[in-house]
Amino acid sequence: MRLRVFAAVLAALSVTAVSGCGGPGASGGNASLRIMAPAAAGGGWDQTARTAEQALKTADPGRKVEVYNVPGAGGTIGLAQLAGEKGNGNLLMTMGLVMVGAIEQNKSKVTLAETTPIAKLTEEYEIVVVPAASPFRTLADMVAAWKADPAKVSVAGGSAGGTDHIVAGLMAKAAGVDPKQVNYIAHSGGGEALNALLGNKVSAGISGVGEFAEHVKSGKLRALAVSSGSRVAGLDAPTMKEGGLDVELANWRGFVAPGGLDDAAAKSLTDLVTKMHDSQPWKDAVAKNGWIDSFQTGPQFADYLKSEETKVKGIIAEMGLVS
Repeated sequence: MRLRVFAAVLAALSVTAVSGCGGPGASGGNASLRIMAPAAAGGGWDQTARTAEQALKTADPGRKVEVYNVPGAGGTIGLAQLAGEKGNGNLLMTMGLVMVGAIEQNKSKVTLAETTPIAKLTEEYEIVVVPAASPFRTLADMVAAWKADPAKVSVAGGSAGGTDHIVAGLMAKAAGVDPKQVNYIAHSGGGEALNALLGNKVSAGISGVGEFAEHVKSGKLRALAVSSGSRVAGLDAPTMKEGGLDVELANWRGFVAPGGLDDAAAKSLTDLVTKMHDSQPWKDAVAKNGWIDSFQTGPQFADYLKSEETKVKGIIAEMGLVS
C-alpha cells in the first residue's frame, strides 16, 4: 500500500515538473522568456531587445529573460529560425520595417504571415552622418558629390533593402541621382556600420538617431540631416527638407512570436509586453534614445504590418532594389 501511494506521489510530481518546464507551447507564469535579435550586436534590433530585457526584469522580477543574436540577411535568417519554433509561447523576435524590405530583397521563403504579431513598440527617425574629418559640411555638399560621381560616395547602413537603404534611395531620387547608382554598403548590424564610419572607411552613414546620436554629440561624427518633419530635440541637425531634399521617413520596431500560438499563449505574451511598455525603465529608455512611443497590439498591429508590406514593396520596386 505504501509503495502504491509513493508511486502516485512521484507521478504527480513528474507531471507538475513537465507542465512547468516552459517548452514549446508553454506560456505565462514565470516561464523563461527568450528574445531573438535577428541582427548582430550594436544595431537597433539588438538595442531594442536588450532594453526590453531590462524593462521586463523590472516589470516581472520572477521571470528569467535572455536575449540572443541571429545575424544575417536583414533578419530573414532569424525569421526562418522562428518558423521552426511553431507554437512556442516563450519566444519573441524583435523586428521592424527593415525586415519587411529584406523579405522582398532576399526573396525569403518565410514571411511575416507565418508569425504571430504581438506589438509595435517604437518609431525612430533616421540620421545621415559623416566622419568628423569628412569634407562634407552640409547635406548639400554630399548631394553635390553624389551628382558629380555617385560611385565615389560610399554610404554605410544596415541590411540591403532595409530602412537605411530605402532612405539612401529616396534621398538620391530627391537629389536627381539614379537610386540604382547609389554606392550602398550593407552591414548586418549598426555596430559594423559605426566602425566603418569611425575608421573613415566610408563617406557617410545612415541609421536610426539613437544609434549615432551619442557619437554626434561627442564630435566623432557630424550629422548632416535627420529624416523627421521637424528637428529632433537635443540634436543639432537640420531636417532633410531643410537641407534641400524632400524626404521624410520613420523606421519602426516591434515584436512578433512564432506562428501556431493558441489564443491563451498570444494573450499571455501581449499582456507581458504591455506590462513592459508601461514600466518606468522602458519609458526612460524611450526618452533617452529619442524613440517615439507608437505602441499597438493585436489586430491593430496585424493590420499595420499588412499595410507596411504593401507600401514597402512599392518603394523598393520603384528604387530597383528587387528584380
